[in-house]
Amino acid sequence: MKHEITALLKNNTWDVVELPAGKKPIGNKWVYKSKFDSDGSLDRRRARLVAKGNSQQEEVDYQDTFAPVIKMTTIRTFLAIASIRNWHIHQLDVNNAFLHGDLQEEVYMTLPKGYDPPPGYIHPVCRLRKSLYGLKQASRQWFSKLTDKLQEVGYIQSMADHSLFYKATETSYTCILIYVDDLIIGGNDITEINFLKQFLHTAFSIKDLGVLRFFLGTEVARNNKGIHLSQRKYTLEISEEAGVLDSKTVTTPMDYKLHLSSSVDTPYSDPEHYRTLIGKLIYLTTTRPDISFATQQLSQYMSTPTITHYKYALRIIRYLKTAPATGLFLPSTGSLQLKAFTDSDWAACVETRRSTTGYCVYLGDSLISWKSKKQLTVSRSSCEAEYRALAYTACEIQWLLFLLRDFKVDHPKPALLYCDNQSAIHIAQNPTFHERTKHIELDCHLVREKLQSGILKLLHVSSTHQLADLFTKPLSPAPFLQLFSKLGVHNLCPPACRGGGGVTSQRN
Repeated sequence: MKHEITALLKNNTWDVVELPAGKKPIGNKWVYKSKFDSDGSLDRRRARLVAKGNSQQEEVDYQDTFAPVIKMTTIRTFLAIASIRNWHIHQLDVNNAFLHGDLQEEVYMTLPKGYDPPPGYIHPVCRLRKSLYGLKQASRQWFSKLTDKLQEVGYIQSMADHSLFYKATETSYTCILIYVDDLIIGGNDITEINFLKQFLHTAFSIKDLGVLRFFLGTEVARNNKGIHLSQRKYTLEISEEAGVLDSKTVTTPMDYKLHLSSSVDTPYSDPEHYRTLIGKLIYLTTTRPDISFATQQLSQYMSTPTITHYKYALRIIRYLKTAPATGLFLPSTGSLQLKAFTDSDWAACVETRRSTTGYCVYLGDSLISWKSKKQLTVSRSSCEAEYRALAYTACEIQWLLFLLRDFKVDHPKPALLYCDNQSAIHIAQNPTFHERTKHIELDCHLVREKLQSGILKLLHVSSTHQLADLFTKPLSPAPFLQLFSKLGVHNLCPPACRGGGGVTSQRN
């Protein structure tokens, strides 16, 4: 606590003043946290002073609050490119990041416990000059300050992902990816990387964590064959909290005979616990695409879960326990060609009869993006549902092409899009609208425009080789394992380490 107060005073975070008439100060509290390394050992203990931003009033002591963070798809795309091009990848942590943002508003705060103000004040308060953790505008002010500093030394902010900054010359490329106060720096110029580290340390005080190994709960392992991403420690923590470490494992995350609904069972007694568990599983899909559909299905019942929903959430964890070290493998060889698979399960929801869109996108042999999502409207035919999935995937491909441009990847056009519905392919290639398609005219125009401009090339794939099936429906063990083996995931831990069967796979 003394160290935190000293850092705040050194940073000129506040001035002690008399509380002006008509002003109401916000409160504060101390938050204590122990931080651990990827192997579970204690890294350090930290005390942080946090403002009670919930008492702030809009237009009085804050204006805008939104600040972007790097998308997980952007991180996976960057690592896939870095693996193939053999880029340097380093990680930084900014010390007291939010304290560097300059406040534009007039904000007063009560004195923190343990801090003795200078004598002579009757009603002393802290007039905040810089941001403090807990303030509604803190993250925005920090991001704005960091953006200004990076642009000072020639870095360009990406329009595809505003948390990506890059600097490129004819012979070198360097980029920085920002997730609040965690930074990834990569590129082929180690001199520029070292310069940027020193510049940021001078401006903000950073902790150089060296080569990227552990980022946002994801373990990063690299060798000459590629980069492996897994959330092994996080998976084991979830298994322990759920109490299934000694439970029997299963081969699929979801029963293929199951059709979930909200009205067939007794309500679960602890909805908050269910929501917490599903939230953790959603974050686990960062490196585990195989549980995306099952998690998406269970997340629809967050408000009123039943015992059946909770039982099948535990089933996902029992499936994960089979091989907790399984994660994405990004090979160091291959092309930088975009390839996508898209599919839809028509009228799959028994309550709304809306269809489920599923897609997965590869950069070469590296899986970088995937989605399982219920469509917004009811489709009148399987062809219509498939076409809506095509349009959704086409938008993702277009965004990825913009992103690749900022990574200075000269993508060989067109991107390949595989669909197993011949009717949807024919509609996309046929310029004539008729009664069957006029109600989905916007989606038809979108996909056809991408085809005509050469951005996409639409190809047919048989249903047995449709990888996106994993993201639209529960599958029986045989087809699930067959498609799972092609996703581009790999288990680093041998069978003797994981205590049971499982799948060790790597995309050919």
